[in-house]
Amino acid sequence: MKNIFFYQTDFGIIGIAGNENAVTNLYFQGENTPEDAIVSETEILEEAGGQLRAYLTGQLKDFTLPLAPSGTEFMQRVWQSLRTIPYGETRSYQEIAQSVGNKKASRAVGLANNRNPIPIFIPCHRVIGANGKLIGYGGGLELKARLLELEKKVMSAANYPGS
Repeated sequence: MKNIFFYQTDFGIIGIAGNENAVTNLYFQGENTPEDAIVSETEILEEAGGQLRAYLTGQLKDFTLPLAPSGTEFMQRVWQSLRTIPYGETRSYQEIAQSVGNKKASRAVGLANNRNPIPIFIPCHRVIGANGKLIGYGGGLELKARLLELEKKVMSAANYPGS
């Protein structure tokens, strides 16, 4: 059984879904959500919603949630690699491909990135093109840019407390 709950944020309404043990999905406003999910704020979803809001206001850099994304073994390796990208930093698709042991798998990494069922918590927004350009994001490139800008701003303020 999957539960889902919706949270109002400055980035729009975000739905978080999960089972009794972990977060399984995150949905941006306008995305289709599972029709059979029960709208109910469970303990895990409440914690995820709190951490999401803290992140989106620049008060949290690292999520401490149990995550259970559904995907192939390769996708799981990619998503695990994404979780190692430090807050405020980016990596290219090629760098992620190298980190999962196949430097020629940039396109497959892009596909896995696109299929990430738990964006933000698994920070696929931190993956950019080799040329530094923003490429694809489930929530749209504007949202990707806003998330990266938020992290950049928080990191800048941490490095220069008077700014």
